[in-house]
Amino acid sequence: MILAIVVIVVTASSAVLWSFSGTGGKPLGQVIRLTLEGRSATAQPASDIFVVNGTLGNDEGLKELINFMGEHELLFYKSEMIGKNSGPNGLITRDDVVLIKVNSQWDERGGTNTDLLKALIDAIVNHPDGFVGEIVVADNGQAQFGSAGRGGSLNWTNNNAENRSQSVQRVVNMFSGSHKVSTYLWDTITENRVVEYSEGNMNDGYVVNETTNSVTGIKVSYPKFRTKIGTYISFKEGIWNPATQSYDSERLKVINFPVLKSHSGYGVTACVKHYMGVISDKLTRSLGARTHNTVGNGGMGTEMAETRMPVLNILDAIWINAIPGSGPGTPYEEATRVNVVMASTDPIALDYWAAKHVLLQTANLKRSTHTDSINPDIQAQGSFGYWLRRSMEEIRKAGYYATVDERHMNVYVTHLSR
Repeated sequence: MILAIVVIVVTASSAVLWSFSGTGGKPLGQVIRLTLEGRSATAQPASDIFVVNGTLGNDEGLKELINFMGEHELLFYKSEMIGKNSGPNGLITRDDVVLIKVNSQWDERGGTNTDLLKALIDAIVNHPDGFVGEIVVADNGQAQFGSAGRGGSLNWTNNNAENRSQSVQRVVNMFSGSHKVSTYLWDTITENRVVEYSEGNMNDGYVVNETTNSVTGIKVSYPKFRTKIGTYISFKEGIWNPATQSYDSERLKVINFPVLKSHSGYGVTACVKHYMGVISDKLTRSLGARTHNTVGNGGMGTEMAETRMPVLNILDAIWINAIPGSGPGTPYEEATRVNVVMASTDPIALDYWAAKHVLLQTANLKRSTHTDSINPDIQAQGSFGYWLRRSMEEIRKAGYYATVDERHMNVYVTHLSR
């Protein structure tokens, strides 16, 4: 017999719902309604952050996010056709190769919400010009650690979705019959050291920079691989054409798609820390410069700046881990449902705002302790706030704008209507 008990506690600013199921009364998670407020930048230049509150993930939330971006002149589709979400300054063209970088090292709530992933792929293939490009969903769980102790999976049994059996691979399979959509788990090539296609090497693997960055200590590394469709991709250089022996950098678009959660060592996993799934931790460790150890010095900022910046960062906060220090693994019972999805072209601004107003607010409502580890305003050496700023400096040096100053942020918030 399965028992279910629901307790609702209402406060002035939030509603908290505990659900228990099973004979052991094991909690399945907690639901908190957050108060999220928009703001206009008071100083220029400014980064734009778009927030949809009240989405379940398997509804119109991602579509609303794209529409909301379009209302504020960040157009999802690049097209000569001027439309609600399309124009010459848009992000994704009809023939782009779109690499969607997800969280896959952990199952349950530790990975990117696959309902949101399904909605994103659906949005791309419904390009107003007719999508004829390719989509690759990828990650590197580093072939170590993770829920099974051996790295990532794109086909976990227990997933972050309304239907918990809906893995990344199952979502991709829904589209692969009618569109060029595939997956690639970079764990399978994370120990293969290779050089670029332009140097005559056609093997899948990781390119590793021989030089250690003098500021952050990272040896930048990135994957190059042939997709199931047959396309040759260098994460840094772009799409390789064997016939012309040349790269097309513009045609490769990266969408950075992490889930928001605490991290036991580095405080917060969001857009910037998510680039740990781009590098090869094993190869760099074998060369005496393990990448994971550089996060606290801003190494992920170097990685972003010296490989490929995302054209868009989408941050999944349907279910989050708001227990300071307990992530990145997030069992169902430890997750908190806040029903938020966010986006920005500035990964630093989005991480700062999401950590402060979503993760930290949730932790405070849960009366959590040790919240300094997820507070972006704490700047002690080794803290999340410290390494986020170091990462920002690396990104700025490469010519990209990034900020942790809320005076330089436009925050647009909408609530999904039902």
